[in-house]
Amino acid sequence: MKTLKQILVVIVVVVFCSCAKQKVFTEKDIQIIPKPAELKLSEGAFEFSEATKFVVADDFQKEISNVLISKFEKASGWKPQITNAVPNSNYVQFTQDDTLKDEAYQLTVNNDNITIAAKDHAGFLYGLETVRQLLPVAIESNDVALNTEWVIPSLTIKDQPRFQYRGLMLDLSRHFFNSDYIRKTIDRLSMLKMNVLHLHLVDDQGWRIEIKKYPKLTDVGAWRVDQENKPWNARSTNSPCEKGTYGGYLTQDQLKELVKYAQLKNVEIIPEIEMPAHVSSAVAAYPELSCFNKSIGVPSGGVWPITDIYCAGKDSTFKFLEDVLDEVMTIFPSKYIHIGGDEATKINWKTCPHCQKRIKTEGLKNEEELQSYFVKRIEKYINSKGKKLIGWDEILEGGLAPEATVMSWRGTVGGIEAAEQGHDVIMTPGTHCYFDHYQGPQNEEPLAIGGYTPISKVYEFDPVVDSMTPEEAKHVLGGQANLWAEYIPTTKQSEYMIFPRLAAMSEALWSPKESRDWNDFSSRLETMFKRYEYLGINYAKSMYLITSKVRMDLNKKAVYVSLKNEFPNTDIRYVLGNKNLKESAIKYKDPIELKETTIVKASLFKNDIPVGKVFTDTIKFHKAIGDKVEYVTPYNDKYKGAETFGMVNAIRGTKNFHDGQWQAWLVDDMGVIIDLEEEQTIEQVTVGSVENQGSGIYFPTGIKVYVSEDGATYKEVGNVERPFEINPTVELKDFKIDFKPIRAKFVKVIAKNLKTTPSGGDAWLFVDEILVN
Repeated sequence: MKTLKQILVVIVVVVFCSCAKQKVFTEKDIQIIPKPAELKLSEGAFEFSEATKFVVADDFQKEISNVLISKFEKASGWKPQITNAVPNSNYVQFTQDDTLKDEAYQLTVNNDNITIAAKDHAGFLYGLETVRQLLPVAIESNDVALNTEWVIPSLTIKDQPRFQYRGLMLDLSRHFFNSDYIRKTIDRLSMLKMNVLHLHLVDDQGWRIEIKKYPKLTDVGAWRVDQENKPWNARSTNSPCEKGTYGGYLTQDQLKELVKYAQLKNVEIIPEIEMPAHVSSAVAAYPELSCFNKSIGVPSGGVWPITDIYCAGKDSTFKFLEDVLDEVMTIFPSKYIHIGGDEATKINWKTCPHCQKRIKTEGLKNEEELQSYFVKRIEKYINSKGKKLIGWDEILEGGLAPEATVMSWRGTVGGIEAAEQGHDVIMTPGTHCYFDHYQGPQNEEPLAIGGYTPISKVYEFDPVVDSMTPEEAKHVLGGQANLWAEYIPTTKQSEYMIFPRLAAMSEALWSPKESRDWNDFSSRLETMFKRYEYLGINYAKSMYLITSKVRMDLNKKAVYVSLKNEFPNTDIRYVLGNKNLKESAIKYKDPIELKETTIVKASLFKNDIPVGKVFTDTIKFHKAIGDKVEYVTPYNDKYKGAETFGMVNAIRGTKNFHDGQWQAWLVDDMGVIIDLEEEQTIEQVTVGSVENQGSGIYFPTGIKVYVSEDGATYKEVGNVERPFEINPTVELKDFKIDFKPIRAKFVKVIAKNLKTTPSGGDAWLFVDEILVN
C-alpha cells in the first residue's frame, strides 16, 4: 500500500509534467529557417525527457539521431536512448514514405510522439533539423541550460525544397582553410537545408588538392611568398626562385574524410579544378603546361590580365589534365566536376605555334573557338567517366559543350542563354550571391572586395528570371552563394561574411516563392542569431547598423540627415551633440535639419534599449559651404562627385569610393580655387581623402594652401608632406594645414598625386571635401 508521501510525490510529478505540456504555442513561436512549405499548428505539445526514445530502422537514422541526442546530453544533462522497438509513448520515430519527393519530409508532432516520414536519407535528416529548430535555442549549448523546458508544439509540417541545387562556394586558393573549418561549414549548411559545398581548389594563388602523380602541384603550387602585409592588388610579382612559405593544401585522405562526413549531412562536395585560366600555381609547378614554358612564381595577390594559362595546342596539356581529373574523381563521388573556364586572356594563344596549329587543324575560327574546343574536349573525358561538367558562364563563348551545366555569375544573362539552348543552369549572379561584397556601411565593415550585398538583397534572390518560359525555367537547378577569399584571410572573417546571409540564401532556394516575407524572415532571424551565439559562429550584425543619407540645400545652407537600417518598421532614435543616447534619445521620423557643425548619434532600439553598434557622424560646417569652386585641374569624368559644389557641400565620402561623393584625378595633381564671396579671416584648411592601394588610389604626397585677396596674386600660407607608405587597408584621412590667421577672399589648394603606383600603373587621387575655417 502506498504511503501518503508517495502519493503526493506522484501528484506533484504529474502536475509538473502536465504544466509543461500546457504551454500554448502560436505561429510566432515557430522560428524555422528556411520556412517550411506547409505548417499547421495544433493544440498541445511534446516534451523531451530522459525517457524519450528514438526509434530507428537503420544505421543512418541511428547516426543522425545520435547528433541530436548528443546535444541533449550537453544542454539538458540527460541522454535519450535509441531503440528498434516502438514504445507506447514518448518517442521519435522515422517512417518510410515512398510517395514523398526527394529531400521532402512530413513531420507530425503530438503529445505522445513525433513522426518523421520521408522516402530518403535527406528527408529524415531535414525533418530532424526542423525538430532541432523547434526546440529552445539552448539545445545548442555546451553547458546544462537550467530552467529550460524541452518542449515543442504539436503540429504538422509538409516540407520540400523549391530547388534541387542549394549551394555555397568556398574559395580555398586565395586563402587556405583547413578541413576542421570545412567540416563546421558542412554542419551549418545542413542546419539550413543547403545541400552543395563547391570547393574552389585551384587558382593562380594556390593549388590546394594533393595529386599524387604530380607532387610539385602541392610542393610548389600550394605555397606563395608571404606578402600579406600589402594590399591584395598591389603585391609584387614573385620570382620563381623564391620559395613560398604561405599556403597549404588538403591531402586526398583529408578530402575523402570530408566527403564521407558531408554525405551524412546530405551535402554534395563539388570540386573545382580551374582551366584553362586561373592556373598560375600549376604553371609555376610545371612551366611546360604553358605556351612558352616560361618559369613563374606563384602569385601572392591579384593577377590581371590572366595570361599564364594552359596551352591548348599541346596534347601533353590534356594528358596532364586527364591524369589530374582521374585522381579528383576517385576522391569526389559527386555527379559534377567544375572546370571554371572564366577570365582567360588568350594573348599567348594568339602567338603560340602549338595553339595556332590546333586552330588550323581543327578548323576553328579564332581563339574563342579554341577555348570552346578545350572545354568540349575536357567535357567528353569527364562524361566518359560518368560525370557532368559545370563551368562559369564564359564557357558559352565560342560554343557551349553539349551536356555542360552553366553557372551564371555575370548577372543572369548567361544562365538565360544556356537555358534557351536547353542546358541546365545554376544561378549565382554577383548582384545577390557574392558574399565577398560588403553587407553593411563600408566605413563600419572589415575590408572586402567591394560591392554591396546586404542580407535583404540576398533575400530578394530568385534563380528563375521572369522573362524565362516555363520550359526554360525547368533548366534552372537552383542557386549558389560564393565567398571568394582575396580579402578573407581567417576563418573568423569567413564566418562573418557567410552568416547570416546564408540563412537568407537558404530560404530563397528552399521555401515557396509566395511565402517569402522580409518582415517575417527578419523576426525569425533574430532567433537564429541566438542559435549562432551558442554555436560560436562569428556572424555579422550589419543589419542592425544605422545608415545615413545626407542631402545639402545650398540655398538654405542646411544639411538634412536621413536614417534607416535593414529591419522593417524599426525604432531608430537619435541625439544631437554629446547627449546620452539611453536617456535623451529622440524617435526618428523625418530627416534631421542641421545648420551648424553637429554630432549625430543614433541606434536601433528594442524594448527601449539600444541594440547594435551606435551610429555616429559629425556633420562639419565651414566657411566655404556652398561657395563657388574653380577647378585649375579638371577632375576625371569617372568620378565627378557632386560636381560644381562637390568640394564644399558638407557631405563626406565613405570608404566606398563609388558612393558618388568623391572627385578624382588620375595622374594629375588636384588644383582648386574657392571663392569665399567676401574677405574673411581663416587659419585652417582640411582636405579629405581616401586611400585604397589595391584599387590604385593613394593619399596625396603633399598639399599646399595659398590665399589671395584679389584672385590674381596668391601667397603660400601652409603645406603638409606625406611620403608614400604601404597601406593594406582602406583608410579615410583628413589632412589639416594650420597657419596663422589671415584675411583672404580666395583659397587655392594644390594636392600632389603619387602619379605612378609601386607596380608601375597610373595612380588615382580622391578628394571629397575641402573645409575652410
